[in-house]
Amino acid sequence: MARKTRLRVEEGSGNVFADLGFRNPGQERLKAHLTLQIYRLVKERGLTQAQAGEILGIRQPHVSSLMRGQSGAFSVGRLMEFLTALGQDVRITVGPKRKARAEMSVVAR
Repeated sequence: MARKTRLRVEEGSGNVFADLGFRNPGQERLKAHLTLQIYRLVKERGLTQAQAGEILGIRQPHVSSLMRGQSGAFSVGRLMEFLTALGQDVRITVGPKRKARAEMSVVAR
């Protein structure tokens, strides 16, 4: 007979990086969104990692890291530069907070 296991489930905050205790969870979430956009563009265009590296001005191993969602070595600014190198407009909008706590976000079209 199978043993039943009880799991404790907690509702998340909406930011997994905050839930995991990262030091700058808003920034980490923003970097994750930017990295995802870079990944999607590289895949949509069928670029090899070497080709993407030429466009982005980085070596292939760094592209490999980005394609695996590892953006830690790059700043938010550098990730935005990668997006512009891939032909994307990047806009930063600043306004009053809408929630109890101000947040950073990415809206992709």
